[in-house]
Amino acid sequence: MTLSPANIFDDQDQADFISEIFAEEGLLARRLPGYEVRPAQLTMTQAIGRAMDQAGPLPGNPNGLLAVEAGTGIGKTMAYLVPAVLSGQKIVISTNTLNLQDQILDKEIPFIREHIAPQLNAICVKGRQNYLCLYRWQQLRSSREPSLFEDDHETRDIEEWLEETTTGDRAELTWLADNSQLWQAISATTSQCLGIHCPDGSQCFINLLRKKASQAQLLIVNHHLFFSDLALRRYGHAEVLPRYESVIFDEAHHLENVATRYFGTSFSHFQVIDLVKDLETAALAELTGRDREGLQQTARALAKQVDIFAEIFPQERGRFPLLAFIDKFSDWPQQCQKLADHIIGLANQLEKVAMLAESWQGMLRRCQEMLANFKSITEAAEPSSVYWYERRERTVALSASPIEIATELQTFLYEQTRNVIFTSATLTTGGTFAYFKNRLGLPDDIKTLALNTPFDYPSRSLLFIPGSGFPEPASRDFPAKAQQLMKELVLAANGRTLLLYTSISAMRQAADFLRDILPYPVLVQGEAPKNRLLDQFRKDTHSVLLAVASFWEGVDVPGESLSCVVIDKLPFEVPSDPVIMARMDRIKDEGGNPFFDFQVPRAILTLRQGVGRLMRTSTDRGVLAILDIRLFSKRYGSQFLKSLPPSPVCRDLKTVHQFFQEEFQHEQQ
Repeated sequence: MTLSPANIFDDQDQADFISEIFAEEGLLARRLPGYEVRPAQLTMTQAIGRAMDQAGPLPGNPNGLLAVEAGTGIGKTMAYLVPAVLSGQKIVISTNTLNLQDQILDKEIPFIREHIAPQLNAICVKGRQNYLCLYRWQQLRSSREPSLFEDDHETRDIEEWLEETTTGDRAELTWLADNSQLWQAISATTSQCLGIHCPDGSQCFINLLRKKASQAQLLIVNHHLFFSDLALRRYGHAEVLPRYESVIFDEAHHLENVATRYFGTSFSHFQVIDLVKDLETAALAELTGRDREGLQQTARALAKQVDIFAEIFPQERGRFPLLAFIDKFSDWPQQCQKLADHIIGLANQLEKVAMLAESWQGMLRRCQEMLANFKSITEAAEPSSVYWYERRERTVALSASPIEIATELQTFLYEQTRNVIFTSATLTTGGTFAYFKNRLGLPDDIKTLALNTPFDYPSRSLLFIPGSGFPEPASRDFPAKAQQLMKELVLAANGRTLLLYTSISAMRQAADFLRDILPYPVLVQGEAPKNRLLDQFRKDTHSVLLAVASFWEGVDVPGESLSCVVIDKLPFEVPSDPVIMARMDRIKDEGGNPFFDFQVPRAILTLRQGVGRLMRTSTDRGVLAILDIRLFSKRYGSQFLKSLPPSPVCRDLKTVHQFFQEEFQHEQQ
């Protein structure tokens, strides 16, 4: 039976069909190998369907908003795709990871087309930098810049690929290195687009993508592209996405961080050098005589001046408050004016060249936007923003970020969109949605739904926390004691352990210790690409993997290879980060408690992601170990414990050994 997309939840027959899809003997059970019936999946589908029946955006329709926490194993992807497809609306599905995008496109969408909606038109839309720019390619080919064409077989391969590709998507170039200098020179970035002035506009891959996207019902994107597009819409522009009716955010716990980046402003040393390099290339290909010479001299002078400007910042790498630096640097106004004058000089040169050929309009626009961003940040006059600089290996970046993003989301998303659905395995802290709603500016009466994981944590898992005599993380004895305890846990688990750390230094110290003492392969993040490490960890069922940051989520290792997850300490963020500091100061100014209102909830969400690595299927078993006794010794520890899965808690290694002995016996039966 195939449904027509139309008000499916208003019609009882159609609603019955939705129930039948997820029933014990329903369509998914019959057609999807390995499918397990989960009542919570149907509950989530029905809730999303009811939300999508509500007409009109906020503020007149708060019922069009819905936040769903769907524990691991519920099957949330299919739970939101089915009502989205059958709603008949044009919908954006936004995820945080490429893995989830690929899963939706390669697994769920083909199934839905075959069994539910044969006419479904769905397309993945990526950021512009993922597509080749034909104009930049031709410019580069004509200039034959030696540094980019040392490996001529790459250019020949791209030429052959261009005769076949219909998308221009770099993902088709499986041999191309992630950090390819060649691709950086030919990708279709916004700042280098000539727009309507481009001579290759009719064949442009971005333009073709826009046409395909305008005809599709489902647009699969990532959060970065979505908020890049939304930020441009504030000024009446759009990047790639056509108009849409509703949006579903999966992995929605990332939204505040991603939106902050795109609602802010940035200027970097690298941006200037990149513009100068592009100008040099274009000048060689298109200009002659005084026009070429004048432009090259002005561009090179700007490059020298931005090098001087970058050197005034301390060499220490990291992110630091800009205003504090300005207060200590008396020559700041003069240095800023010198750089601004050089950018203005280049803009004046480009205005003259642009009168000769419209193709230079894009370069002029880049220069003008760069000047506007530079002045906006260096004058640091907006009280609702936090200003900061970041020293990287070869560049310095200046940024202005909004302290709060609630107003922007309310104005440009909630009030302009029919339905906004948020979902993730981790949206609540301490059992409530209060923190999530507050940070994203959601109304108090937004519909929320918390669905617990169907996995049997009480009988298939154990939560180990050291006894009261164990040192707290701030203690001088903690690193050595923690490493010794990690060894005991890994040995008890017979390898098969993922160790998650809150700092790179702690991970490396533990790796040095464990390598010399464990009889198992020890894999360490950074020593090989992530996918290769995970493949080896899955294949070698007695290996040990040490990791930080990105491995706390999105890592899926079901089965025997992962039977123990060890977390060294509660993942509180470093409060010295300028954006974090500004948000904490704002909470304090408004009479709140930055630690309990901000730091604790953020740490809880990160911890929940980390412990979620253990149980990936209903047949998984294992031990969660958090080596931080503050879970019991501090008042806030109860909030963390309340947010963790319902695993039995133990505080002695004897119980851990008994658990694994029982597991080994179970595996042998």
